[in-house]
Amino acid sequence: MKAKEFDEKFDEGEDITKYLDVSKARRPEQEQKRVNVDFPLWMIHQLDKEAKRLGVPRQAIIKVWVAERLKKAS
Repeated sequence: MKAKEFDEKFDEGEDITKYLDVSKARRPEQEQKRVNVDFPLWMIHQLDKEAKRLGVPRQAIIKVWVAERLKKAS
């Protein structure tokens, strides 16, 4: 399919996902990298308590709080 035809389909609101190969798609700056962080037990208990209250995993709390802090710092 030519780019012009693809653009026309998109502009007309047609679902163009069937024309895309997303098998190698990635989100820049969104790749994951595993890190290990040691926390004191009292922090783990507090994190688990808050995670349970919100109904989310501990990791989600940590990610959100770190992201919020980094946004404030920038």
